[in-house]
Amino acid sequence: MAKPYLQHLTSGKSLETTYEAVRAGFVALALEKNRRATPFVAQARALKSAASKAKSPAGLLKISGIQAALLTAAGVSDKATNHLQDSDKREAVNGLIKNFLEPSGVNFVEELVFRFLLTRGDTLGGSMRNVGGFMAQKKLTRAIIAYLKVAGYKCQWLHSETNTWAELPDDDADVELTLRGLCWNTLKGPRTLLYNLTVPFFRNNVDLSLFNCSAIDLTREVIKTPSAYIALGELKGGIDPAGADEHWKTARTALNRIHKAFLKLKLKPHTFFIGAAIETKTATEIWDMLRRGSLENAANLTDEDQVASVSQWLCSL
Repeated sequence: MAKPYLQHLTSGKSLETTYEAVRAGFVALALEKNRRATPFVAQARALKSAASKAKSPAGLLKISGIQAALLTAAGVSDKATNHLQDSDKREAVNGLIKNFLEPSGVNFVEELVFRFLLTRGDTLGGSMRNVGGFMAQKKLTRAIIAYLKVAGYKCQWLHSETNTWAELPDDDADVELTLRGLCWNTLKGPRTLLYNLTVPFFRNNVDLSLFNCSAIDLTREVIKTPSAYIALGELKGGIDPAGADEHWKTARTALNRIHKAFLKLKLKPHTFFIGAAIETKTATEIWDMLRRGSLENAANLTDEDQVASVSQWLCSL
């Protein structure tokens, strides 16, 4: 039987990320950052409009609709707000007014908006640290759904916020934004794919886990059953070449841990790796693992054909 990776790879060189792909990846990140920043900019505009009614910094305290925004401008994050008493919140806002807004004179509203955006910028920065993984999951999910639809498979999806399964609608645009799992039926039986699952018997998170059962049958007991796992894989979406080695080291460690855990149980599920930033040294190492059989499939996330090939392989297991 032909090795599955040979369907889309001819050598380690095939796995390397091109300069054009890196450039396109950075542009995509910039666009995503702007998309995520849009609500914060709208909030800042609303804050400016409401705060402009105050004739002095102290007058801001009398505008009921902006008190949460004042706290944000004082440097208090949404997470920190939940751990503060009302007296602590008042102290933070009073400090903002005394130390920063009053010294700004007639420009106190502008100063307020600047400081509001400064805190919101930190919030955005925190969310952007995980955006590579989010975008990678979106891209792979879209490729998997595309194959399932072309193949005519009925499919269900798991909503990440409600944790409920539902039939995949005909109009599935943007469903990948809140998707945490997929389930479909093949001639070999039902299959369920979960993202970001902590595998109980070796207690580590795995990016992608494929089970030999339907979504309705995927109980905690099944998740604890090693023989229920068909395939496990690592997905790394960071595009910055400077972090490529670190992403691969993390993935390689996870894959080795998977291999050892199942080997102790005399099991060998399929393993695979999909990454966006793959440099020459890493590509050579991945190719060697593929040739040795310690890794069954791999793809560069920036190559549409490779992603489509791996998706088809995964859905056909």
